[in-house]
Amino acid sequence: MTDSATFDEHTDLTGETATYPQLLQSKDAPLVIGIVAGEVSGDSLGADFMQQMNNLRDDIVWVGVGGTKMQAQGLQSIFPLARLAVMGLVEVMAQLPDLLKARRELLTAFDAADIDWFIGIDAPDFNLRVSKKLKPQGIFCVQYVSPSIWAWRESRIHNIKAATNLVLCLFPFELSVYERHNHPAICVGHPLLRTIDQTLLDTPINQRRSELVWHNDGLQQFFIERFDDVSQLICVMPGSRRGEITAILPLMLDGIQKLILLDPKLCFIIPTVDQNHQYIVQDVIDRRSEQLRAAIAVVYDDSQPAFSQQAMAASDVVMLASGTATLEAMLLERPMVVVYQLNQMTYQIAKRLVKVPYVALPNILADTAIVPELIQEQASGDNICRTVMRLMQPRAYAEQLKDLVATKQLLQQQSNHDPAHSVIEQWFIQGGHKA
Repeated sequence: MTDSATFDEHTDLTGETATYPQLLQSKDAPLVIGIVAGEVSGDSLGADFMQQMNNLRDDIVWVGVGGTKMQAQGLQSIFPLARLAVMGLVEVMAQLPDLLKARRELLTAFDAADIDWFIGIDAPDFNLRVSKKLKPQGIFCVQYVSPSIWAWRESRIHNIKAATNLVLCLFPFELSVYERHNHPAICVGHPLLRTIDQTLLDTPINQRRSELVWHNDGLQQFFIERFDDVSQLICVMPGSRRGEITAILPLMLDGIQKLILLDPKLCFIIPTVDQNHQYIVQDVIDRRSEQLRAAIAVVYDDSQPAFSQQAMAASDVVMLASGTATLEAMLLERPMVVVYQLNQMTYQIAKRLVKVPYVALPNILADTAIVPELIQEQASGDNICRTVMRLMQPRAYAEQLKDLVATKQLLQQQSNHDPAHSVIEQWFIQGGHKA
């Protein structure tokens, strides 16, 4: 692709040079965009894209499914995002009848709204099936977040080509597959590269910790008698889906139980995405020993933007499930240990299909194991305890931190296109815009 400063120039019929966003503004009819996010991380991606588009035109009509962040940008969600947030191959099969019903409801709503574009955010198994129905109707279809064809089942590229006009990739290593198969794809970078709070990096960690605690009543109560008596603060993030929490959090608690036996001054904070998740997490913890419960603060705070990022930035180490949170931790330059477990049948199927050796984004980006991964049987209390204790040793801590910073800098250098301009450019190039 060409440089981001000049890629969107276009010569109109008068011979004058204009940018694609300027041509977009010249269209008289409102732009109607169908958009669907399949999970919480997709809600953030969708909101970022919607904000960029809303800055270019103030009359865009948004139709589809999204969470609170997308709704704040003007989307009236047809049904709750959680209806699509199903994890794992086996689990999807159990929910298949309702997912098929949800697809029918969406297609009906899109037809009634006469959408111009469809933006499917992540959830490729669902969104590509929607796109495949829409593209033959002349609707410009974009898959935002590439399916993992770089990791497994590259043959899916043929279905992607049939269903989409453009794929927006988050990471540069994803582009090579699309180049080999001659399908439009652009690396727009992850929005976290633009939205991560830089002040969290510029502020000393003790100040970050003080600000986090003194702005939250629950944390004040938790730390009131121990703030000056904490050896290390560990942020624990067991995932945003109920299935992840119930599968992964008990393993993490087994590790935490052993850690506090070795160091009773360790403290743990679990930031949750909403109050419902807070209840789910707290319910799992309440079944454990009093000693364990006393070492963990489970906190939700909707008054502080990006609260989970603040919790990570204020911590010495992050213990987390694989996913977007590993990228957040890397960008916040926080050393981490990844713990993950899938349904055993789902894991066995995936193990036979996946051709990359890592699950954590920092490792995939670096193409080497800079972050410890404890997956399936390796995710035991003993291994979690041993790995976290090893990471907290100064030499290991400094080595991982150096590798995270280097990987972060390389990613920043390779991500130089924004999603809205990329979609607009391709819409005009491919002649999909209405006269």
